[in-house]
Amino acid sequence: MARELGPLEMQYFSYAQMRKLESVRQGELQQALGLSATQETDLFRRLARRGLIARVRRGLYLVPPTLPAGGKWSPGEALALTTLMGDRNATYQICGPNAFYLYRWVDQIPNRTYVYNDRISGERHVGSVAFSLIKVTNERLGVTESVKTPDGIEMVYSSPARSLMDAVYDWSRFNSLPTAFDWIRTELEANEKMASDLVKTSLRYGNQGTLRRIGKLLEMEGVEERLLRKVAKALRPSSSFIPWIPTRAKRGKTDRRWGVVVNDD
Repeated sequence: MARELGPLEMQYFSYAQMRKLESVRQGELQQALGLSATQETDLFRRLARRGLIARVRRGLYLVPPTLPAGGKWSPGEALALTTLMGDRNATYQICGPNAFYLYRWVDQIPNRTYVYNDRISGERHVGSVAFSLIKVTNERLGVTESVKTPDGIEMVYSSPARSLMDAVYDWSRFNSLPTAFDWIRTELEANEKMASDLVKTSLRYGNQGTLRRIGKLLEMEGVEERLLRKVAKALRPSSSFIPWIPTRAKRGKTDRRWGVVVNDD
């Protein structure tokens, strides 16, 4: 690989590695290497096209610690995400399928990283790492846990209670109902605090549909009445019913307390 690089590319990597840089911004090389703005732009474009550096956004690139031997380089998920979020001074938490996998509710490793954050929305790639960025208000972020990667980078995930609530709240995005009801049942059995944590989280971050479905499930699982009353108190009066399992036909027994059609048959 080194023999395939031109003098300018080698000069760039020598500069980055000597300073142990993880990222380089547009304009930095102009003074350091005596380049014009056009030369710098062309250099970044060539290196990114060949997979020797990873574009975070226009003007910001991640750099490998050493020249990739015989192939393209891509940053890890943690470095890519923390750089992307740090560049926008964003608050974030990894959510959805990635949290479901972290807590061992699913076995399949997601092929992209789902991220609630307060700055960026849409699909992004940093190297080979794919992100689904879900922009929410800052008030919708919270109830998290930090996970440290082997290389020492801390990543922020939604907590178990928050992830279970999100699986009901954001079911259409994550394709998580009715499977999430089984996850909740399992966690209620394994953790005596989960019912209280789930109610507290749902009251703060859930919508009416979330509260109705979780309230009904908790009642079915025999959760103590004081917790059920907290959920029921937060429900607005309504004469309409929603399907307990939204992916199935709205046919079944109606439950007036929770305003759901129990369509689990």
